[in-house]
Formats: sequence, structure tokens, C-alpha cells
Amino acid sequence: MQVVENSEQILFGKISDLIEQSRRAIYNHASSITIRMFWEIGKHINEDILENKRADYGKKIVSQVATQLTDRYGRTYETRNLRRMIQFYEQFPNFEIVSQVATHLSWSHIVEILPLKTVEAKLYYMSEASRGLIGRDGMRIMINRKAYERREIADTQISELSPIPPGTFKDPYLLDVLGMKDEYLEYDLETAILRELEKFIKIMNHIATTRDSIMPL
Repeated sequence: MQVVENSEQILFGKISDLIEQSRRAIYNHASSITIRMFWEIGKHINEDILENKRADYGKKIVSQVATQLTDRYGRTYETRNLRRMIQFYEQFPNFEIVSQVATHLSWSHIVEILPLKTVEAKLYYMSEASRGLIGRDGMRIMINRKAYERREIADTQISELSPIPPGTFKDPYLLDVLGMKDEYLEYDLETAILRELEKFIKIMNHIATTRDSIMPL
């Protein structure tokens, strides 16, 4: 009887794993198609309506189309979200730039990065979320913690001769461990990080110098 129960559990475990893996694959595939579709919608609106430079006319048409789409396909196509699709296309007119990093992302991820100032920051957060399979809420936390900005400032202080490789400070939690707390961000992010980072780099360089001096020739 015990053998039968063990066999059932093994079979159940294998089938469960297969179902979960398939669900994730279906979800990722559907999300990728959705993101591409929304980019295409933004592209059509830009090229067919907004390129004529008549802003008032363009807004009116977009609003009217949004009403019709919402009636047929649901609230996803309300004016506000159509404008996001327009932004998405304007910020990434070449979809290939985001096609790889968007593999494991949803449209909710894209909405979070649209307000960011630089393409580099947008791609960074998308790449990190995709690579780490981080959900929308997790990405929002990363953005609120200014993970990209903090990493950039830290990396600029690493000299070519430093034993610390660039990218060491990409993890915002590591910056916290080094004493670079979030409250610094409220008044002077750069000064606070540079001050604390300088202390750390001096220590690391001293350790490297000491290590090299005692190594046998």
C-alpha cells in the first residue's frame, strides 16, 4: 500500500510540475504578445493620427476610438491606457530594443517605467525585473528605492585601478548594508552616497594593497 501511495505522489508531483511550467510558459507568451500588440497600437495612433501635428484633433480622435474599443473589448482600451501605448511607442520606436527584456514582463511592468526620465533607467528596471522574475510590485519598490540612480552614482566612483568591479553596487540592498540609507535620498542622494562609498573604497583598496604586498613574487 505504501508503494502505491509513493508512486501516486511521485506521479502527482511530476504532473503538477508540468502544469505549473506550462502555465508560466503560456502566461509569458501571452504577456509578450500583449506588450507587442500595445506597442503596435501606439505606433498606429502615432503614425495615423498624431503625425499631422493637430493636437486637438488627435486627442479628439483618440478619445472617440477609445470609447468604441472600450465598448467592444473592455476597459483596457480606455483613453488613459491608449495614451500609455502612445508613450510606449514614442519612447521605444524600435521594438527590438525592448523585445528581449520584456520576455517575462507584463503590461503593468511597462506602465511603471513609462514616467522614468531616461531610456537607460527604463531598460535597467525592465531587465532586472525580467531576469529576476520580479512582479510589478517588486519593480515599483526598486524604482522607489532608486536602485538605478544609486548604482550609477556608486559605479562612477570606482577607478580603473580599483579592485572593485563595476556593477558591484547594482543591488540597492548592498548599498543599505554599507550605510547608504533611503533617508539620504530625501535631501542629498549623491553627496551621501559618495561620502559613504569613499570610506568603503578606501578600505577595499587598502586590503588589496596589503594583499599584493605580502604575495610572494
